[in-house]
Amino acid sequence: MLVAGGSLIHVLRKVDAQAHRLLAVAVLFSGVMFIWPLVSSVLEGDHLEWFAQDSWRDVLNAVGLAQLPRVVISLSLVLMSFGLLSRARVAWVFTLVMLTPAIWVSVYQHDGHLTASSIYNGLLGLALLHYWSAFGRSSVAAATLFALSSLVSLFWYAILGVLYLGHEFAPKVLSLPDAVYFAVVAMTTVGFGDIVPVSEASRMFVVSVILLGVTVFASALGAVLVPVVSGKIRSMIQRKARLSMKKNHTILCGATPLALALYKSLIARAEPVTVIIKPGLHNEYPASTDLIEGDAASDEVLEQAGVKQASNVLAMQDEDAENAFIVLAVKAIDGSQARTIAVVNNSQNLEKIRRVKPDLVFSPQLLSAELLSRILRGEKFDADLISELFVAKPIPATVDQDQDETMETSRASKGG
Repeated sequence: MLVAGGSLIHVLRKVDAQAHRLLAVAVLFSGVMFIWPLVSSVLEGDHLEWFAQDSWRDVLNAVGLAQLPRVVISLSLVLMSFGLLSRARVAWVFTLVMLTPAIWVSVYQHDGHLTASSIYNGLLGLALLHYWSAFGRSSVAAATLFALSSLVSLFWYAILGVLYLGHEFAPKVLSLPDAVYFAVVAMTTVGFGDIVPVSEASRMFVVSVILLGVTVFASALGAVLVPVVSGKIRSMIQRKARLSMKKNHTILCGATPLALALYKSLIARAEPVTVIIKPGLHNEYPASTDLIEGDAASDEVLEQAGVKQASNVLAMQDEDAENAFIVLAVKAIDGSQARTIAVVNNSQNLEKIRRVKPDLVFSPQLLSAELLSRILRGEKFDADLISELFVAKPIPATVDQDQDETMETSRASKGG
């Protein structure tokens, strides 16, 4: 019993973790099956009879007015299933909205009796409500799908309405191009006045298209623009908050195995660390890492990382030249008191890195070789020796000056 209960709990946890994917597939299936009766009629050749009618109104009556909303509802559900995959809240809301007419159409076409389709959609709506917390993201892609679905639905409604009521306009709307033209004019509230509704039914229809057009365009723009604007505002606020809270932290530049190991060691000691990596670079840093993507040798990126408040900047890129540029960039920033530590990946570049005058230079190759050599010889070493071997100190300024004076003297003697 305990084993069975544990297995059931494990299965339920898996379902909860994959709820958004399962519901997305369920909604996609609902959308496809909802349009299937109409598709089946076309496959059986019924469409040949539809277009044998004398007018568009007769065509719509032959198809069945109750069948036509199936196209819009089905398309909307299929589009929203992709939004549910990204856990988008707008897709969750719009799916619930579209399931309501889907249930109503199924019940209406069967004289008020519940069908398998209506029961399935009802249970699907309850499942979406139960797992509401799984859909809390603001997705621009899902918002775009919502806007597209809304516009297509309104366009479909406007065209069909104009074709069905075509004899109640002056002049009469009897062709599909004229219906498309008037639908666009009415949806955008342009109103050229070349086609005018003359009956009460046609006027009420045009009023509905205008009201829906204003609503749909406003909601579509809001659904697309709000996530973008709010996302930018949120990132600006987070960046400013992050800068104001940073103080005496370490800036680690790179995503090498050594950099990752050092990051874990510093975090384990409760040291604040900000990581800078190249844009698009694959890394194994945890999701909670204070991570910035950009050029670590850029003044803008370094200031975003809070270099003026940092205590250390570690240049740990794969290329030694990049580490040298990072050191130079940090030293060139006014007000920066951060200590610079440069890693030398190729020991042959040690002297070149020293000339950019980092505060500390670390060569893993030389350190490993020296430690292994001492171990093989059985020599003892203490903390002071480790500290001396661990860091290769930069060349003092006086040594550089003496070298420059020697070179100038040599050049003068050769010239003489």
